[in-house]
Amino acid sequence: MPTPPPEFSSSVKLKYVKLGYQYLINHFLTFLLVPIIAAIVLQVARTGPDEILKLGLSLELNLLHMLCLSFLMVFITTVYFMSRPRPIYLVDYACYKPPFTCRVPFSTFMEHGKQIFKSDYKSIEFQMRILERSGLGEETYLPPPLHYIPPCPSIQEAREEAQTVIFSAIDSLFEKTGINPKDIDVLVVNCSLFSPTPSLSAMVVNHHKMRSNIRSFNLSGMGCSAGLLSVDLARDLLQVHPNSYALVVSTEIISPNWYAGNNRSMLLPNCLFRMGGAAVLLSNRHREGWRSKYRLLHVVRTHKGADDKAYRCVFEEEDALGNVGIALQKDLMAVAGEALKSNITTMGPLVLPASEQLLFLIKLIGRKIINPKWKPYIPDFKLAFEHFCIHAGGRAVIDELEKNLQLYPEQVEASRMTLHRFGNTSSSSLWYELSYIEAKGRMKRGDRIWQIAFGSGFKCNSAVWKCNWTIPSSKDGPWSDCIDKYPVYIPEVVKL
Repeated sequence: MPTPPPEFSSSVKLKYVKLGYQYLINHFLTFLLVPIIAAIVLQVARTGPDEILKLGLSLELNLLHMLCLSFLMVFITTVYFMSRPRPIYLVDYACYKPPFTCRVPFSTFMEHGKQIFKSDYKSIEFQMRILERSGLGEETYLPPPLHYIPPCPSIQEAREEAQTVIFSAIDSLFEKTGINPKDIDVLVVNCSLFSPTPSLSAMVVNHHKMRSNIRSFNLSGMGCSAGLLSVDLARDLLQVHPNSYALVVSTEIISPNWYAGNNRSMLLPNCLFRMGGAAVLLSNRHREGWRSKYRLLHVVRTHKGADDKAYRCVFEEEDALGNVGIALQKDLMAVAGEALKSNITTMGPLVLPASEQLLFLIKLIGRKIINPKWKPYIPDFKLAFEHFCIHAGGRAVIDELEKNLQLYPEQVEASRMTLHRFGNTSSSSLWYELSYIEAKGRMKRGDRIWQIAFGSGFKCNSAVWKCNWTIPSSKDGPWSDCIDKYPVYIPEVVKL
């Protein structure tokens, strides 16, 4: 009886076939130009110096021609360098770590909830179920006003929280970089829910005695994606103001926004949002390139509006316990998925290798011409980035992006551990995640980082950075006292 032929999957290593295809497509121009250059070099080698000199004399170039040719070359070179965007460097950044007295373990949170809501058992049980599935750990932080029973949020307490978080992060950043506050040319502060008068940016300028002609901006009402919006604004300003420093501050002041009612959909922020903030120093000075940690490559902003029905579902109160949470997750993730799809469509051509772009194009043409039911090709973004910083807005957000982008568990580790250790710190969560990667000693020279932020609207904003040098494990920062015990196992449900 003849031996059956071996299966293709076992006789040919599909992995190496795919790697060969990627290498061939990504280096197609190299393979095309090498033979041409080799032929030219071979032909020149065969041609003697006398023939080359004779060929040059036959062109009959006089002094005027040479001057015009030189001028044209200088002009083209000048236009090229003048039209290039200025390089934007991330010199360094600092994340605020609250004091131990602000720690709020689950037992404390639930005990306070029972005292505050008293006989409203449904609200208490709802918050408990949210915490059990949230992915948060026992060491997250809430500001002092929310530790009182009942909580006593006020404008004055909110200002004190803002001063504590923002000033501490900025002071730490100035200490790390050695920059004088008067050297700052651009200041961008983003805080979504707390927008007092005078503004938070004015508070920073006055406290640190910055220059009177500083260009300061205060962004509010833009949700958790505002951190990358601030980076984009700072980048635009640095493009038109040479030799400058830009300070970006991202935070969320949560104490005045504590919800004490019984609408369960509005109790979710109480369970997920925690205290935190970050300060980032950007610069377009060429001399900062040698010590800057990262260089900004791309920023992509996408706004994908949800319909009224989705928003109504978010804020409706259902009769059955837990229905609101499920509706909220489904509606938000549907809108977030559309925003992410638009963001990927814009980001893909900027970062993906030619092999992935070609496969995406072939599948797109096939869906349009051959069969519309074909599944769209999901590009392998793991070929474009070494690290992913996904906004730690909640476990559902991280799970959905891990699934849609086909990421490995190690690539979403920073997001999950940040959510576990610090909770949802809004727009600053991306910087806690980047700090986690650095603290683990995983950031190498040339590594590319994709920061993905989600926020109100619904917005999906992305930033791509490239590491300038291998960053050693840091002995300071928010992870200094606990990085050795991470990563930790996070169960699907933590029974309280």
